[in-house]
Amino acid sequence: MGEPNLTKLAYQTLQKGKGLAGLAHKQLSSKLLELLAPDAIPETKAIPSELLKKIRSSMASLEKLDWQEAEQGLYPKSQLFDAPWLEWAARYPLIWLDMPSTWLRRKYKKTREIPSKINKELYPDYYLQNFHHQTDGYLSDHSAELYDLQVEILFNGTADSMRRRIIKPLKSGLKTFLHKPQGSIRILDIATGTGRTLMQIRGAFPEVELLGIDLSGEYLRQASHFLNSRGKKFAQLIRANAEKIPFPNSSMQALTCVFLLHELPRKARQNVIDECWRVIEPGGVFVLADSIQIEDSPQFSVIMEDFHKIFHEPYYNDYIHDNIKEKLIKSGFISITSQTHFMTRVWTAVKPSNKAN
Repeated sequence: MGEPNLTKLAYQTLQKGKGLAGLAHKQLSSKLLELLAPDAIPETKAIPSELLKKIRSSMASLEKLDWQEAEQGLYPKSQLFDAPWLEWAARYPLIWLDMPSTWLRRKYKKTREIPSKINKELYPDYYLQNFHHQTDGYLSDHSAELYDLQVEILFNGTADSMRRRIIKPLKSGLKTFLHKPQGSIRILDIATGTGRTLMQIRGAFPEVELLGIDLSGEYLRQASHFLNSRGKKFAQLIRANAEKIPFPNSSMQALTCVFLLHELPRKARQNVIDECWRVIEPGGVFVLADSIQIEDSPQFSVIMEDFHKIFHEPYYNDYIHDNIKEKLIKSGFISITSQTHFMTRVWTAVKPSNKAN
């Protein structure tokens, strides 16, 4: 058996293992919830067996595409295995220790338990919440340290695979700037969080200048730990609101935004997209990835409708019915395309080169 087949087998084994681990965690935690805090169990719809088959099929398609694009050289195969496994293993017990407080917040609908040291004037009101019922919302090192592992469990080990779906349209969109040296290309990641998306981009674009903004200084600290302590090209990280991006007009060749819009009120979604249009250079590309919506994935409507009941996602139900393409057009973007990969919808849009800044 040749090396490529061994690598593929290793990848498939890893994905299967992550999927089984995620399922086992959710089954055990659900049993504990039933036993210890039954009043905290939300009312949800049962998932039919046919829908479970569709979920497994969609996950398999994502895995196949992820491997194919790595084989095509869109990103290195090593990226398929790149995760801080030892750190995540050490932090995993903390997820269990955190569960009782999560259950209590869910039971008593406490969604504003933010650390007292936080200066609330620095954040928009919609941000000062315990998204997902998680301790401290997005405003503590504790939250930042657990976030990536929690997301991996939630999506049964497919979170990075879904994030990587931005790479192909990003590479295609940046062909406009082939005449420029790679080192002069700037890619800004909006709401970069712990930096997982920037890590995916770095693997595909090792020479470009990477930047990231996020409202949480604690999450940016975690991002810096992963991005800027491994001897690779430095990524510039800035605490900022995506509704007021702190960069000049037309200063970026590309922008990415992953899993942000569903956590914003409708008006803020448009504000963020408007700002993205402003800072992209004419001819530049905007790649946006977020949750699937009712229009593109009606077969998963039960899952979407249950999601905001299980987790505190106050704007999710509005998001899944919102028209993102319409918002992109309103901002001025053209050549808008979109694709769905498992639980993620990816939009690609271009700032016209003949439109005034």
